[in-house]
Amino acid sequence: MNKFIYKKKAGITALSASMTDFTYKKHSHKEYAIGVTLRGIQHYNLDGSLQLSYPNGVMLFNPEQAHDGMAHDKSGLDYVMLYIEPQLLLEVIEKKDIVRFSNPIVYDNGLEQRILSLSHAILSDKDEALCNELLLSLTDSLIQTNLSIDDKKDNALIRKAKEMLHANFEHVHNLDEISKELHLSKFQFIRFFKANTGISPYQYFLNCKIERAKQLIEKNKDIYSAVAECGFVDLTHLNKHFKSVYGTTAFEYMSHI
Repeated sequence: MNKFIYKKKAGITALSASMTDFTYKKHSHKEYAIGVTLRGIQHYNLDGSLQLSYPNGVMLFNPEQAHDGMAHDKSGLDYVMLYIEPQLLLEVIEKKDIVRFSNPIVYDNGLEQRILSLSHAILSDKDEALCNELLLSLTDSLIQTNLSIDDKKDNALIRKAKEMLHANFEHVHNLDEISKELHLSKFQFIRFFKANTGISPYQYFLNCKIERAKQLIEKNKDIYSAVAECGFVDLTHLNKHFKSVYGTTAFEYMSHI
């Protein structure tokens, strides 16, 4: 049985997930993602390396870090995850420069308990003031053990390509036009983009469309306007891609948030 429950509070999205036969497609998030494996083994590929998070493992994903995900075996998997906007995390830790998690998985009981406390508070709809205090406690633990200044900057070509891909979600971009603008062949561009981001230009574009649809659903509580604004053919089309990234349909997600 696969079950994905999302709640949002104090600008943070919490996920409680149970899965057996579900597999996330390769994707990334614009937020920092911080989670704990509760039962089973979380199996995923990150930056070209296989990662296995065992029970009590703390999983740390940087923004736009491409990954997939599944249960390692038929016994299934339970875990919780927190998604924190970069600007919010930087505000809490009083930093201006983007920071990165140094290790993808750590085993730290104090950090684990702080993640569980904040995720439980959000999922059980506790007061926002309490969630803010728990977030501060969590980030204090992160600063001590896992954060470093980001020295992995997008180069100018990747930044420009991302800007072009973000420019219009209603239409699939013509790779010939983008590659010409970057003075690369179409195949050089695909290879270059994937080498620098871990994901193909089309996957990146589709991922951005799905994330934008999620933002619109959270803001407007209107699925059909998200379908239209993000250029999906219909709700079925959105749901298919939404579920591959978030484990649940757009309608189910809206009912949780």
